[in-house]
Amino acid sequence: MLKAVFIPTVLLLSLTTNVAAQELNTAANEQVKQEDQSAKPALVKDLEPLPLWEFGASTFALSQQAYPGSDTYVNRVLVVPYFLYRGEHLRVDRGNTGYRAIKTPKFEFDVGFAGALGSSSDKVSARRGMEKLGNMIEFGPRLKWNISEPEANGRWRFELPVRAVFDLSNSFKRKGITVEPELTFERRAFGGWRYSTGLSTVWGNRQMAETFYQVRPDQVLPDRAAYQAKQGIISWRLSAFISHFYANNFRVFGGVRVDSLTGAANENSPLVKRKTAPSVFVGLTYTWMRSERPEVE
Repeated sequence: MLKAVFIPTVLLLSLTTNVAAQELNTAANEQVKQEDQSAKPALVKDLEPLPLWEFGASTFALSQQAYPGSDTYVNRVLVVPYFLYRGEHLRVDRGNTGYRAIKTPKFEFDVGFAGALGSSSDKVSARRGMEKLGNMIEFGPRLKWNISEPEANGRWRFELPVRAVFDLSNSFKRKGITVEPELTFERRAFGGWRYSTGLSTVWGNRQMAETFYQVRPDQVLPDRAAYQAKQGIISWRLSAFISHFYANNFRVFGGVRVDSLTGAANENSPLVKRKTAPSVFVGLTYTWMRSERPEVE
């Protein structure tokens, strides 16, 4: 069953998936293009400035694993008001809320937030009687490297975020550190379609691994042995996203992400019930207001 949720604007990028936040910005990128610009080269289009700020709403449905390796899915229908701001340093944009310290044609360096939704242990049979996995918020630096120019045949980008993870549902208790290097390819096709694919690996320290995979002696059950979690690779991730722009303010989007624990540090944990599994989402974005002033590059 899907559960409807309303999330305040201030928590948009900390409680929803990074995927959705990135699609909101992609929608904005397309919405500022006019029909009489369709004959321009793709390189010129991608370099056109976006509005300084935008305000609107997004609604989407998602189905994701309760945690990497779980055989239980968390289903949500999210209604999300959003506010995007693209100042020279303060940014609420492209799946990241924070401070952009450095920007060059090839490299960017920022410090910001991201996050993910949690799940109750009573709904995850493998974790019955254990602490629930709350809504997680991540904070830390990120390096972006634009490997290729935004040409008509697409472009490549490499990102390296290093984040400290905190549990919003438990007084911001620290849960560990993650590092997720990712290689992404994105391209705009004819007719307003845009797609991207990405390959990444999620590394977590021992505290982060214990959050997902540790089984203490007092948590042992007949079908759940004790297990000491180890730092290392949490999972491998392969993602694919697609979106389409309609009229001046609407965009539909969707995507799939596959997580695999094959070869991961804790693939033998009794809490790992499914080593490879997909997560999917679909949604609609509406932009209500936008600034006439362009973003600050």
